[in-house]
Amino acid sequence: MLERRGREKVMAFVMAGGEGSRLRPLTKDRCKPAVPFGSRYRIVDFVLSNLVNSDIRSIYVLVQYKPQSLIEYIRKAWTVSTLFPEQFVTVVPPQMTKEHTLFGGTADAVYQSLNLMEMHRPDLVLVFGADHIYRMDVRQMVRFHCENEADVTVAALPVPLDQACHFGIIETDKAGRISGFQEKPLQAKTLPHDPQRAYASMGNYLFNADLLRAALEDAHKRGETDFGIHVLPCLSKSHRVLAYDFATNAVPGTKSYEEKGYWRDVGTLDAYFEAHLDGLGMEPRFDAFNPRWPIFSSHYHGPTAQVFRGELDNVCLGAAAIVSDAKIRNSILRREVVVESGAQIEDCVIMDYVRIGAGAKLRRTIIDRHNVIASGTQIGYDHERDHAAGHHVTEGGLVVVPLGDVRYYSRDDHRTGGAYSE
Repeated sequence: MLERRGREKVMAFVMAGGEGSRLRPLTKDRCKPAVPFGSRYRIVDFVLSNLVNSDIRSIYVLVQYKPQSLIEYIRKAWTVSTLFPEQFVTVVPPQMTKEHTLFGGTADAVYQSLNLMEMHRPDLVLVFGADHIYRMDVRQMVRFHCENEADVTVAALPVPLDQACHFGIIETDKAGRISGFQEKPLQAKTLPHDPQRAYASMGNYLFNADLLRAALEDAHKRGETDFGIHVLPCLSKSHRVLAYDFATNAVPGTKSYEEKGYWRDVGTLDAYFEAHLDGLGMEPRFDAFNPRWPIFSSHYHGPTAQVFRGELDNVCLGAAAIVSDAKIRNSILRREVVVESGAQIEDCVIMDYVRIGAGAKLRRTIIDRHNVIASGTQIGYDHERDHAAGHHVTEGGLVVVPLGDVRYYSRDDHRTGGAYSE
């Protein structure tokens, strides 16, 4: 049992190696945590901001699938401090030793990085995913772990039973001790105190450091590589493994109109798109503006957005965007997007460095970076034509235009290209 000292030393592993195959084509050339989100963020910004705001600043980001975009972004956007050696956000790839090649799973990724724990000798180790949109005061989870003398704590979100089939479900007793795990069950085990809901695992774990090291060494000997499938079910039989109710987490500065316990797994294109819409409106479900718990991002040095006439309704504009006599509704436009005269955009996410030509019409569409949409083009109005043009159409009717290759322009001639890009 860990000796409680009141201010435990905590380090974090952020699991950012996911391929995100269900987000293709957005993940064709980048890993899932590197995918842009909202008007200025990447998906990885949310977990990193939660950790830093919680005063947990010894952070290793474990990468694997097409990591270069994420590596460059972390290098430029997440320099925490050069003065204090315990404050860092560092990218760690697979070690590629004679024994190891790529990460075999989440547990194997941390096992390959055990030497980093030896360097810092933490009391507690967080293992968090990098794929979700949420705010969380992680210190409240740490406090719960210590006060309840847990060996392992798993962050859990109460979800309605009809949604349980989309999650890994945790079985607990009345005291919150975990007794079992179900992977996307058709009939989920309900909460002991609420027969209408079940506990969904958020993929965020907190371990006593010594136990984590021993458990990973044992799992490696058995050829087991995953936390959710192997390590946690095994530990729940012999150790005190508790569920932390995320619904009890209170983040400073949260507005009364925001959805309590907001957390989204943006693992599919439709879920990713809907999470964007959650940030729009006068009273959004998830408000990106919270000075007491900011979402940190890149240090962009370009100019502010400009609008030269037009009709804008419920629109979020990124820095250096230009709108000229266009109609835009229920949409997010990221940095250095140019929208020319007569264009119409509705229910869309337009990523950085995109030019929308005069008279173009877009509806329920995601345009990835570095694209030029020709004047008069229509996307989202005829899915057969969208397919024929090489665009991806989801089951929900969302159209996705893959990453483009237009990198040559300047903002002055209404072409985008990233004079200030990363």
